[in-house]
Amino acid sequence: MNKKIRIIVVIFIVLLLLGMIFFPKIKALFITSDADMLQEGPSRGQQELVVNATVLRPQTLQNMFRTKGVLLPDEEVDLTFETSGKITDIYFEEGSYVEKGTLLAKVNDEPLLAELKKLEARLPLAEARVYRQRTLLEKDAVSQETYQTVITELETLKADIELTKARIAQTELKAPFNGIIGLRSVSEGAYASPSVVVAKLTKISPLKVEFSVNESQANEIKPGVPLVFKVENDLNTYSASVYAVESQLDEKTFSLKARALYPNVDGKIKPGRSATIEIELSRIHNAIVIPAIAAIAEMGRDIAYIYDNGKAKRVTIAKGLRTASSVQIVEGLSAGDTLLVSGVMQLRDGMPVKIEKIVPNTAD
Repeated sequence: MNKKIRIIVVIFIVLLLLGMIFFPKIKALFITSDADMLQEGPSRGQQELVVNATVLRPQTLQNMFRTKGVLLPDEEVDLTFETSGKITDIYFEEGSYVEKGTLLAKVNDEPLLAELKKLEARLPLAEARVYRQRTLLEKDAVSQETYQTVITELETLKADIELTKARIAQTELKAPFNGIIGLRSVSEGAYASPSVVVAKLTKISPLKVEFSVNESQANEIKPGVPLVFKVENDLNTYSASVYAVESQLDEKTFSLKARALYPNVDGKIKPGRSATIEIELSRIHNAIVIPAIAAIAEMGRDIAYIYDNGKAKRVTIAKGLRTASSVQIVEGLSAGDTLLVSGVMQLRDGMPVKIEKIVPNTAD
């Protein structure tokens, strides 16, 4: 190996050793420089936040109250006899429709019929005595007291006849109103008394819709207020109207009970079912309504962000009526404003924003 080659090898080895010594420092210098550049990035200009927005427009806002209720029959009664005795006849069919005054059942009335026959047999004789005494009184042949005695006997006999007829009527069980008669719980030959229920009679047309409202809605529920309701496993919506409201709030629940009437002309809906009720308490026209998620509580005030020349602009708002997913804005926003509705928790006043798309107002 000549001298020139040895010099080149020595230089290469020296450079290699120097590289191994100084490489970590050079690497750290480059890493630090890159980190500084990354840190300086935001300070040189904020990055745009991509958001969605909606254009506000006036709309009609319905203040809806929703609650659960129960469907009750218009009338319902346990059918019982007014007197005691053996049941001799049952005239109704279970589950059938009966009209008011229809004879449904009867207990033994033979002793009372015999008593009535005996009293009615005495009636002609008592009337004849009154006639004779009146004739004698006109001739001054008898005293007024004697005549009054036979009059009293006749009136007493007539009263006994009416009383017996009333007792016979008590042996008949009649429908007190139109309705559907239920399952009977007695048979012919059974002994009935006023405590024995023969069957249940239910009037299902119309139906009563009973529900309760909170203290805050108590003044809004009055006779004549319309409502709609739905029942489970039924896609139809039914309309009813409030006809009566309790006189005072329940002292334990601070709720007010009310009832509405649904015609139920075809008898399709059965009483006893639960109902999901909606009542429109008020309606506001030309209201500005925004999604509830677009309103932010900050430092004791409510704010929202609108789009202003490529930047987010913070506005202070005043809320009005609230619903489950939206809120009415009575101050701070106007029709035509472009409201930012996504990424609102990341927004700051003056931050550059880019609208990805205009979406429908979910409060509509």
